[in-house]
Amino acid sequence: MPTEDLQKLSEEVSSCHRCALRNTARGVVFGEGLATSRIVFCGEGPGAEEDRQLRPFVGPAGQLLDKMLAAMGLDRNHTAYILNAVKCRPPDNRTPFPEELLQCRPHLDAQLRLLRPAIVVLLGATAIQSFLGPEARVTRIHGTWHREQDMWLMPTYHPAALLRNPQWKSFAWNDLKQVIDKYREIVDPNHVTIHYPKSTTK
Repeated sequence: MPTEDLQKLSEEVSSCHRCALRNTARGVVFGEGLATSRIVFCGEGPGAEEDRQLRPFVGPAGQLLDKMLAAMGLDRNHTAYILNAVKCRPPDNRTPFPEELLQCRPHLDAQLRLLRPAIVVLLGATAIQSFLGPEARVTRIHGTWHREQDMWLMPTYHPAALLRNPQWKSFAWNDLKQVIDKYREIVDPNHVTIHYPKSTTK
């Protein structure tokens, strides 16, 4: 069962010391959501509140992400899974170093093998570069589909960036509408959201 396998993997990752982040973090923030979800949202790494609660996206950016999910007709408990490119909080919330992303990538890959999502939404530069390379820039490639193995990847803005730059919210919503379209195409043709009714899709 995916839930049991993810729990076993979570226990393994909790003892990881592949990089120095574990030395300064309170603990490992593995991820949460529906184990059989076909859609995953991948962020950068835990912040202070996430490190305190050992849950992903529970600070101000997480509150905005929950609103974004709700606008898409999704939620983190029943229809989506949320995780990060690195599982431990970088000191002072700095951006993870490339070597830290590299050391944590096997954990992310193992999660995705178990989750087997059809769609992965890449939230922000770190998640985008982890999948699409160090030269990828969110301002240039957001809203464009990419393919990796059996997953459709959609890069878009991180909720924290949207809090700092509210003018980007319309760009992010356009990206997420494409995700809804894809979700209806390959996961659930009857997926309902009041903010983007099916009649308006292409």
